[in-house]
Amino acid sequence: MFTPEGIIPALVTPLDQQGELLEDGLRDVLDYVIAGGVHGVFVLGSSGEIYGLSDAQKRRVIEITVEHVAGRVPVYAGASEITTRDCIKTAQMVQEIGGVSALSVLTPYFMTPTQSELVEHYTAIAGETDLPILLYGNPGRTKVSLPLTTVLTLAEVTNIVGVKDSSGDLTLTTDYLREVPEGFSVLVGKDTLIHAGLSHGAAGAIASTANVVPRLVSEIYNSYRRGDLARSLELQYRLSPLRGLVDKATFPVALKEGLRFAGVEAGYCFAPARDMAEPYRAQLAAVVRDIVDADDLSVAAPTFALAGTE
Repeated sequence: MFTPEGIIPALVTPLDQQGELLEDGLRDVLDYVIAGGVHGVFVLGSSGEIYGLSDAQKRRVIEITVEHVAGRVPVYAGASEITTRDCIKTAQMVQEIGGVSALSVLTPYFMTPTQSELVEHYTAIAGETDLPILLYGNPGRTKVSLPLTTVLTLAEVTNIVGVKDSSGDLTLTTDYLREVPEGFSVLVGKDTLIHAGLSHGAAGAIASTANVVPRLVSEIYNSYRRGDLARSLELQYRLSPLRGLVDKATFPVALKEGLRFAGVEAGYCFAPARDMAEPYRAQLAAVVRDIVDADDLSVAAPTFALAGTE
């Protein structure tokens, strides 16, 4: 069974101002992050605005990604719809196209199912696809938690192979790591906790900032795996200003703006998400260019404060 690991950027979906897919933009983003040393790519996630994409756009994103990646790294895809029926529909579409290594399935959002309903939800999806599945908890956005007991129950399902934890609760992450079966991957979903997660045994991270600075984020992981824990931690600190700026605009506007500052045109977001306001946009430009242009990624992290913070 496939083992998810390493740094996997949760990719944006390049769109024009009318919300149409920019196919060449997607290819450019894929090339950029792969050249930056990532260990996989993840499309149709929340960073990829799956909630606004039509069925035809979702299919085209998968087709382009599989074709263009051409086996260079594993491809992950989201099947994160609100209902069980629609998750199964997306999962089966992904499987039909082929070339995808694993699915990520976010807990439902807007509705707030009970934990027993969540177990039924994931079990039903797993039963309708042969693809390995990553559970995905992001309670800050969905208001639906994935407690340890639920994850342990679902870990018994043959093709549920891991969990992406975006709770930001390191205690929960370490509970997963301590209790899940051997071979069940725990991936960090909070970019500020990559080094900390690795220190506790995480298999890697699905990181939105790796859209913008893939080399830096990959080196947090690579340095740790080489045993250079000091460098890994230093690079984690260097990432923090960028991660702080992601929240200064409607998600995922800052990721697409950041890519633009890195020299990759990723277009726009679905309305009403639009522009990043000053002074944050200028700060984002400075932070991205400082990282992208750095010859030595282990240099000290910037010490300036974000505008509007103490």
